[in-house]
Amino acid sequence: MKGYSITELPERSAIARAREVDISLKDAVNIAHHLRGKSLELAKRIVEEAMEKKRSIPYFRYLDSVSHRRGSGPGRYPVKALKAFKGVIENAEANAEFKSLDSENLKIKHIAATKGRMIKKYLPKAYGRSGAFFKDLVNIEIVLEEVEQ
Repeated sequence: MKGYSITELPERSAIARAREVDISLKDAVNIAHHLRGKSLELAKRIVEEAMEKKRSIPYFRYLDSVSHRRGSGPGRYPVKALKAFKGVIENAEANAEFKSLDSENLKIKHIAATKGRMIKKYLPKAYGRSGAFFKDLVNIEIVLEEVEQ
């Protein structure tokens, strides 16, 4: 499994990954932390409600000047990052259906957002100088496991 941070997969599982997505790493880390361990249906509902700005994503890291939200503490509505996570979750669900796993009993076993490649650009400035304009890309990975009820 080249490129995944998990070494051993559960027996009945499905995986998906998005590489070098142009989203905020700080938002992605907080979204992954919030979705970890949730059932697939609950995770999809959380993502949809946060994209509609009905439920905030609680932040546990990078809290400088993050406003308090009712019911969840400090949090935000990172819509662009949530769209990327929605795509990865739907891809993992499709992979699970292809493997004929029961989609109602799927749980997020592993989810991670890691730093990807850095795009280096330079903006010209006055007097022949230039300023760095670097952009970090993000890798997202998810492992769904079928749990017995």
